[in-house]
Amino acid sequence: MAVDFVRSINRSRSSPSAYSQRLSCMLAIVSLALIALPAGAQGFSILNSFTGGSAGLGPEVGVTMDRAGNLYGTTVSGGNLSGSCRQTLGCGLVYKLTPHGSSWTLTPLYAFLGGSDGSMPVSRVVFGPDGALYGTTQGGGAGCQGGEDCGTIYRLTPPANICKSVSCPWTETVLHRFDGPDGAEPSGDLVFDKSGDVYGTTRTGGSSSEGTVFQLTHSSGQWVLNTLVSFSFSNGFGPQSGVIFDQAGNLYGTTGGGGNGNGVIFELSPSGSGWTDTTLYEFHDGADDGGDPSGGLIFDAAGNLYGTTIAGGSNGQGTVFELSPSNGSWSINVLYSFTTGGGPLLASLTFDSVGKLCGVTTNGGLHERGNVFELTPSNGGWTYADLYDFPSSGGNPYGTLLWNGGVLYGTTYTGGTDDLGTVFAVTP
Repeated sequence: MAVDFVRSINRSRSSPSAYSQRLSCMLAIVSLALIALPAGAQGFSILNSFTGGSAGLGPEVGVTMDRAGNLYGTTVSGGNLSGSCRQTLGCGLVYKLTPHGSSWTLTPLYAFLGGSDGSMPVSRVVFGPDGALYGTTQGGGAGCQGGEDCGTIYRLTPPANICKSVSCPWTETVLHRFDGPDGAEPSGDLVFDKSGDVYGTTRTGGSSSEGTVFQLTHSSGQWVLNTLVSFSFSNGFGPQSGVIFDQAGNLYGTTGGGGNGNGVIFELSPSGSGWTDTTLYEFHDGADDGGDPSGGLIFDAAGNLYGTTIAGGSNGQGTVFELSPSNGSWSINVLYSFTTGGGPLLASLTFDSVGKLCGVTTNGGLHERGNVFELTPSNGGWTYADLYDFPSSGGNPYGTLLWNGGVLYGTTYTGGTDDLGTVFAVTP
């Protein structure tokens, strides 16, 4: 599986050739009923094992839950196997998982075709103010200069009430096709402001081809993209995990590189007709504070920021950190240094209902196939606990965990029945 990790770290997105023979004979599958985690049970359970074909493979992001308890997510491959997606095992899909007693049913909502509609969705889908699902694709769009595909921002709307079948298709609308100068390869979660405008990041593109933060505004039936900042190494490059808002309307995010060379934490503040970019912290090469903060950020109630790095720390394997405001500046506190396998590649941390920090590592844990962990505040410090180690047969969680009703929900890129990825649940 080393090839898979090089592919993911470099974000090259070409599907692993090792899967080709395995998938060539698979039938299209529209739903799967698999073992679920009973309410109140302790431990780990697989809710869905991806099987390729129309059922998808290789989820690289976490899941979103609606009020009815259904889960929604994306796979980077699978879906439609015709046309431009035939050679890449599918261009990815958006799926829904519906609980039925002790099992869950997978329903594909939309399979990308790889053209103007996009391909390779590597962001979570999120619900917008209108009840539709919003997300990005890193490829496709057919809008990029030089003949390359730079990705899209899309919306999926559910079928009309007159459709009574669970397999009724959802409708995709492409809100924006990136062209390179305005950004390329969007990744990370989208976020909405109070006016319904959409914000996110692109990994490349922009004026220096090193990534952007963008705003997508809706007015008079049209969606218009505004580039808030183009990164140029000195202020960071290669953001991959989106941005978050504070109560004052400022945006915060991370870049995996730039600054001192090992990534930055940045703030964007609205200023007149534009936005002011401020670097809050620069990570240092080989230092205990960490390096390459590829994952996103979260706030606590006091306004402190929490995140992870995949390198650096006292063991050179990445860190969990807290960034706290103090007298007009920000100071970093390393809460934990990972000991094996490195920190999470792209995932953000998650708070549970009692203030514990929960997260995943992609390659760490007992078998170096990833694990689920929690950090508990204790006597001015934080205590680390390993909640679950993925087996040597596969795992590798990339996505942010979802906390709901005492259960953590997540995804793995490998593992499961066919080693093509899973949706899982852990009860701490």
